[in-house]
Amino acid sequence: EIAGHSLIDKFIIPNVHEQVVPAILGTNDIKMFESVGIIETFTVASCVRAADAAAKAAKIELIEIRLAKGLGGKSFVTLCSDDVGAVRSAVNTGCEIIKDEGVIIERVIIPKAHDALKKTLV
Repeated sequence: EIAGHSLIDKFIIPNVHEQVVPAILGTNDIKMFESVGIIETFTVASCVRAADAAAKAAKIELIEIRLAKGLGGKSFVTLCSDDVGAVRSAVNTGCEIIKDEGVIIERVIIPKAHDALKKTLV
């Protein structure tokens, strides 16, 4: 009601995964970094839902959930694991949960990410 016509999306996540809030704050302690996955979305809400689903789907670590600021309202989540299969499963599950909304901009899976990428992302 308060947002009126400015409301773009909304969501409720029961039992949000424990990595989601630290990923939004950028405080997750990353231990596994062999493969990287990225999901970019048009809305904040869809990105958070995708990140939560991804974290629940496979043994991955959420690196960051970047929400809208400086991104023209778009958002993205970066995640990683020592197992490219886990990254692929997490990205696919995250995208599957929001696919019908038409908000996915891009998804990327990088197996065997270069060390320089780790320095940039973590």
